[in-house]
Amino acid sequence: MVKFSDHTMQEVERIVARYPQGKQKSALIPVLHIAQKEFGGWLSTETMDYVASVLNLKPIEVYEVATFYSMFNLKPVGKYMFEICQTGPCMLRGSDEIIRYIGDKLGIKPGETTVDGLFTLKTVECLGACGYAPMMQQGKFYKEHLTIDKVEAIIAECRAGKAVID
Repeated sequence: MVKFSDHTMQEVERIVARYPQGKQKSALIPVLHIAQKEFGGWLSTETMDYVASVLNLKPIEVYEVATFYSMFNLKPVGKYMFEICQTGPCMLRGSDEIIRYIGDKLGIKPGETTVDGLFTLKTVECLGACGYAPMMQQGKFYKEHLTIDKVEAIIAECRAGKAVID
């Protein structure tokens, strides 16, 4: 059964208290972030149902938000997630080539995770760094002006266990 730790539940209650009585839905996105972090980096249906019960929402209200935003993962992900921007400016600067290269190098397609559970490749909409295209987000860090050589170095750093996750 999914359940927040006591410490996490206190944090959730602190977040919910920021909003007026009856407006606990306003806490949904930060609580989903907490749930994703606490329950293995992704949001199972059971986890989303639990969040709905904690916030006194209908499960569909949680599903609508979790499925809309690319920052929420609806299936298990690898230790290192490469979120490649695929909007216009990045595509014009070669993000499609970067996506293809990473997929070929790791043997996965966008939305998939390597068999060893180390890498997930994900395409996302604008990450708000068009001037640094092509770019990707790895954890909370942006990797900018990507080239094949830079991607090779990033993958090697991850495989060596030297990449910072959070």
